Order: sequence, then C-alpha cells, then structure tokens
Amino acid sequence: MIRECTLEDISDGRTYGLNDMVKADTGNCEGCFKCCTGMGTSIVLDPYDVCQIKAALNKSFQELLDQGYIELNMVDGLILPNLKMNSKNRCSFLSDEGRCTIHQYRPGMCRIFPLGRVYDGRGFKYFLQNNQCVKDNRAKIKVKKWIDAKCLGTNQEFVNCWHYFIRDIGEKITGFKKNNRSENINDIAMFILNSFYIPDIASEKLDSDEHIKELYELLLNRIDKAKKIIEDTFA
Repeated sequence: MIRECTLEDISDGRTYGLNDMVKADTGNCEGCFKCCTGMGTSIVLDPYDVCQIKAALNKSFQELLDQGYIELNMVDGLILPNLKMNSKNRCSFLSDEGRCTIHQYRPGMCRIFPLGRVYDGRGFKYFLQNNQCVKDNRAKIKVKKWIDAKCLGTNQEFVNCWHYFIRDIGEKITGFKKNNRSENINDIAMFILNSFYIPDIASEKLDSDEHIKELYELLLNRIDKAKKIIEDTFA
C-alpha cells in the first residue's frame, strides 16, 4: 500500500539499513498489544506472509477466509488479503491474553513495526514511524536483529521485488481506468490472486532455512513469469 507523504511527515527524517541501530526495541511488548488493535484493513499480506500462515495453521487460503483470520479488499486496484479484525476490533490472531498466536510466523508488516519501509526506485531502507508505538523508553537495537527474519538476504530481495511488481501493475491499472478497460482491471486482479495467494505454493513446512529459501525462490520465479504473462496478455 503506497502512502502519499514525505518521510519527514511520518518519521524522524532518518533512514536505516540492516546494520544500523534504531530505537525500536519494545522489550517483548510486555503488557501491551496496542499495535494489534484497530488496524482496520491496513495489514496487507504479501504471498510469503500468506504461505507462512497457511503452513503454520495447516489451513488453505479459503479456510483462512472462511474462519475469519483474513479478508479481501481492494488495494491500489488489486484484490489483496489483509489481517482481519475480530468483534473486539483486535487482530484475529491475538489471544485473550493479548499475545500473538502466530508470532513466529507473523507477517512482514507486523515483524518490522514500529519501522516502515521507504523505497527509492531501486531498493528500500527502513524508517522509524512517529507516534505509532505507544511503548515508552524503547531501547536501541540493530535493524536486522529487530526484524529477525530467516534467510534475510533473500527476504529483502523478495520484499523489494514484490513491491515494484505491484507498483508497476498499479500503474498499468491506472492506464486501464483512463481508457475505460474495466474488464482488464478485473482480469489482472484475479490473475494476481490466483497466481500468488490461492495456490498451495509451499510443499514443505517452513521449519528450516532450506525450505524458506526454496519458497522465496519459487515466489521470485513466479513474479518473473507473471511479468511476462501480464505484458503479453494485457498490452
């Protein structure tokens, strides 16, 4: 989801690399789950997020929808899944004690919070979001330690590739809107959903670095193939 604002509007104005220290360590969020409450539809899931959750719960994409863990919404012209709030306006994966029940498999946006990502046309860096985390006295921590993602190099490659893939599709959809090609918009939205979210892409449990790296490589290959199909089909 692309935000139209300046870095100074939403952060301390600095950007951080993986080896930089940033004041983000919340001390295990003891006694706090504010960031898991009232997020609306803002926690949009990428294909790796969904594969993780499906593997962790041994559920299909349709079961995650039917059982109220996720929902589908329009995001920049595409139909994408996001974490769903429950009747108490909390994340559906939050326990009654206010703890994340899928913490090991939590989505990328949850994993980096209170950091965000800023893209420069080639790659991205991280920034510290203003007034988002209510935890006082956060400690400094190295960015890569805070993110705590396995196969971090491949993770960064996928995050970057997925962002620019979705951005480019969004620009194509904008062109379709100007030319009243609504049928193409619907077709391309369903193509993304059917190519990256609904299929059971991960054939193995994501319990090892080897399996995780294999999944990232599968997704990267799918992005390359999808780019070609989109260019050939939706010229």
